[in-house]
Amino acid sequence: MINIAVLVSGGGTNLQALIDAADKNKLESGKLSLVISSKAQVYAIERAQKAGIKAITIERKKYNELIDFDKAIANALSEHNIDLVVLAGFLSVLGENVINLYKNKIINVHPSLIPSFCGKGFYGLNVHKAVLDYGVKITGATVHFVNETIDGGKIILQKAIDVLPGDTPQSLQQRVMEEGEWVLLPKAVEMYCKGELK
Repeated sequence: MINIAVLVSGGGTNLQALIDAADKNKLESGKLSLVISSKAQVYAIERAQKAGIKAITIERKKYNELIDFDKAIANALSEHNIDLVVLAGFLSVLGENVINLYKNKIINVHPSLIPSFCGKGFYGLNVHKAVLDYGVKITGATVHFVNETIDGGKIILQKAIDVLPGDTPQSLQQRVMEEGEWVLLPKAVEMYCKGELK
């Protein structure tokens, strides 16, 4: 069984998608073993606790240097024998400590069709606002491996989603989550746990 850690910074809607997938036996080859939040008192921690998953907080703001934050994350992952790291609305950048320790074992979900609308500053509503400002007709969601470049790792799965007339950043975000992120992330995690990703 693959031990999975989910790293979060907010409400944990993508974490909930993973919990729901596990409850429906769509995540059979992995176990949600640990949730790490970079912010205190976020709803994601409550979601984890309700699901019986160990949850800890390693607050980014308590570390002056990224390298120290990174070491704290690496230590927690190591202590809990984690095999796969899933970034699910995790708003901190991982440093080389964790990335090297978990090479090709970290996946992220991003709310656009990478390589569009990704990289530094493209997260949350910022992505959907940029999509609407640019006037593209199709957006989507991407699950990809994490490397040293923000949103630069190999793509695992993508799903295209239409931008509708009258969309707001909020309505677009909701649809991208429901139709894209919440579908792709559990699927990619199960594919990884079953050894289907090379």
